[in-house]
Amino acid sequence: MAFKLLCIGGTGNISTACVRLAVEAGLKVTVLTRGNRPSELPASVLRVTGDASDPGTLAELAGRRFDGVVNFVAFDAADVHRDVEAFRGRVGQYVFISSASVYRKPPPRYVVTESAPLGNPHWEYAQKKVEAEDALRLAHRDKGFPVTIVRPSYTYGETWIPTTSGSDYTVVHRLRRGLEIVVPGDGTSLFVLTHATDFARGLVGLLGQAAAEGEAFHITSDEVQTWNQIHETIARVIGVEPRIVHVPSDFIARIDERRGASLLGDKAWSLVFDNSKLHRVVPGFQARVPFADGVRASIAWFEADPARQRIDANATVERILSAWHRAMAAVDVR
Repeated sequence: MAFKLLCIGGTGNISTACVRLAVEAGLKVTVLTRGNRPSELPASVLRVTGDASDPGTLAELAGRRFDGVVNFVAFDAADVHRDVEAFRGRVGQYVFISSASVYRKPPPRYVVTESAPLGNPHWEYAQKKVEAEDALRLAHRDKGFPVTIVRPSYTYGETWIPTTSGSDYTVVHRLRRGLEIVVPGDGTSLFVLTHATDFARGLVGLLGQAAAEGEAFHITSDEVQTWNQIHETIARVIGVEPRIVHVPSDFIARIDERRGASLLGDKAWSLVFDNSKLHRVVPGFQARVPFADGVRASIAWFEADPARQRIDANATVERILSAWHRAMAAVDVR
């Protein structure tokens, strides 16, 4: 009998790729979404329109007795408490999509394993993910709740162009016009970008694995790049030379608190995620999409339809550059 999977949220950046691969692998997939976001899912997927925060909706779904549940839209302890109450004793495996940003910053070591200390003083998003993980570990210890925690790091798909300035079309818009782009720090910190289809291979591989219960796993690419290299690759794909301006992350945080939190809480540090634990449980896992190929496909998706070419981050980039150039001019002693 096919593995019955419920995906809470199934039309987003990460989840769409996971749903597609789960169907390819022969799983019987149901997706709970609010129906606000269009997404091309396989015809065999059963779509349920509803709100994941509604206990009644969760209780009705729990009654269908899924083998596995993956929640892509749980962000804090309250979200996972609802799931524990709804699915305890009614599901064989519950997968929480956490984040690799949960680790202590600054990191004690740049190569990070799942046992590294948690705690992010800079980013509320990461702090809430830590609280959710803590709640699930308690539910596993005290109630036998069959949780698996996965920690992706900056996962992008065809609808994202991943940079430190956001994920919309802004960086390509600026590069094509010969405008300056912002790279935090000196651009040499190491980071990992993961294509959504590669994340999906790891996630689907963990489903139904007894060895995954009560454990946390990284699911990231093994391709390590600097932020300079990442932005240079994007420029090379579209055939231009980038005009990179290096701006300290602390300075960016003074101009844009939200963007600064994601830098100081994640992207400003050299971080390489050890996937050996995932390889032990899912021996066949391998990230297959090099960044150059993945971002080329993303740019093509944006440029196939002008309506997709949002430049929402452009005004913020201009504010950062303007403030930085004024500050540099004020201290120019030549």
